[in-house]
Amino acid sequence: MKKVGFVGWRGMVGSVLLDRMKEENNFSNINAFFFTTSQVGMKAPETINGEKILLDAHSIKELSEMDIILSCQGGDYTEKVYAELKKYNWDGHWIDAASTLRMADESIIVLDPINEPSINTALKNGFRTWVGGNCTVSLMLLAIHGLIKEGAIEWVSSMTYQAASGAGAKNMKELLVQMGQLHSSTESELKKINFNILDVDKMVLNKMRSSDFSKENFQVPLAGNLIPWIDQDLGKGLSREEWKGQFETNKILMNNYEKINVDGLCTRIGSMRSHSQALTIKLKKHYELTEINDLIKSANNWVKLVPNEKEASINNLTPAAVSGGLDIAIGRVRRLALDDNIISAFTVGDQLLWGAAEPLRRMLQILIK
Repeated sequence: MKKVGFVGWRGMVGSVLLDRMKEENNFSNINAFFFTTSQVGMKAPETINGEKILLDAHSIKELSEMDIILSCQGGDYTEKVYAELKKYNWDGHWIDAASTLRMADESIIVLDPINEPSINTALKNGFRTWVGGNCTVSLMLLAIHGLIKEGAIEWVSSMTYQAASGAGAKNMKELLVQMGQLHSSTESELKKINFNILDVDKMVLNKMRSSDFSKENFQVPLAGNLIPWIDQDLGKGLSREEWKGQFETNKILMNNYEKINVDGLCTRIGSMRSHSQALTIKLKKHYELTEINDLIKSANNWVKLVPNEKEASINNLTPAAVSGGLDIAIGRVRRLALDDNIISAFTVGDQLLWGAAEPLRRMLQILIK
């Protein structure tokens, strides 16, 4: 059995990954080794065929003994350790959740329901670096996979509504703390039978703008608010998160599908988990709505078409409805008045699963098989 080293398994993505592997009994056909940056020698997680003691995540010698390394540790770790392993002439497979290596020539962005042929070709050609894609890109591609396979899309404008969990565990905690602070600041007024909502609103705003409001991670309030920018400023008004939409999309589609233009704005909203996206899609020709719906819902095993009706949408097309599951919901599909070939869609999926952990888990299984 192959030796597989796991790094960054305590974080959100790593924890979700281990849970999924246990659900699918994926530890039964590997020898699992768990690496740590801070607790070398302590007890490792219990798994079938798993090493009992935590190993040193900075020991190039110990890492080099692995056939496969799967890292959810983050970009700084990848930059340091990946290069050192290459100097050590390690010839194993590197699977990574971080964005550091996504656009590197030696890497393949993995999303096998979309680009399994590219993965198989890369394996035959000796590729050994496999990277999970941007969460919103992966979720979008799975949601509109049917239209992509049809070659129906000219361009896509994606307006994202990304959950706090996309920024990390500390940010999720900060959102909850902010919610509590806002409620505490208005509690005395809300308890009144004849409370004044304008006074409540003023209390909320005053608390948000106060110096003691928790915003160490987001820098600004997220509870009761939104943040219209995610990731680095690349200049000319473009964020790095928005740049990924165009370039990562087409690296995933390369060699299997036609290139499509993708652009839009990325925002952070006060949901805990699961990213949403409002899509405006320009089709190359006229399709009946029934054809469009049939293409969408038949694309893969995880896309779930929600009828464009009020009750179905508010109950099934939300972060609360899909969080914790592999289904990717897409709905609000209709023809827009802007042009006969322009349609709308709204999609939501759990970015910790199909947006992060699941493509890595499935890539690991491909390598083992």
